[in-house]
Amino acid sequence: MAITVAAASSSMAVMVPRVPAVSARCSAVPYLPPRSFGRSSFTVPVKLISGNGLQKVELMKTRASSEETSTSIDTNELFTDLKEKWDGLENKSTVIIYGGGAIVAVWLSSIVVGAINSVPLLPKVMELVGLGYTGWFVYRYLLFKSSRKELAEDIESLKKKIAGSE
Repeated sequence: MAITVAAASSSMAVMVPRVPAVSARCSAVPYLPPRSFGRSSFTVPVKLISGNGLQKVELMKTRASSEETSTSIDTNELFTDLKEKWDGLENKSTVIIYGGGAIVAVWLSSIVVGAINSVPLLPKVMELVGLGYTGWFVYRYLLFKSSRKELAEDIESLKKKIAGSE
């Protein structure tokens, strides 16, 4: 009995077809080799399946340039500017209270949005309300040139009110 089981299992192994290694990987993301940073130019070979097998095709060739474009912000300048603005404030306690109030308001609004999101039908209704308001806003303020000018004027007047120069 043991011999027939072994014979059956060995014959079973013979019947299982071998899958090629190329098609064994079912991924939408192609294989990317690790980057080598030591060279000034590199190529990325991509394996393509054709009628006669695999071919390596040069997909992209890039060259490193010695020019550095610096778009970073100088942190020392940023900190000195913030320190000057902080030192120029008269009511520092008011700014701290408003900042703390803003953090609490964001936290509370997060709780309210989470509660609304847990109600079964309400999130979809809120999406419809938001979509309707967005459509109205685009029609009212963004569609025509005169209404865009009006919106820009409204924003400028709001900036002046907030800054206290009006």
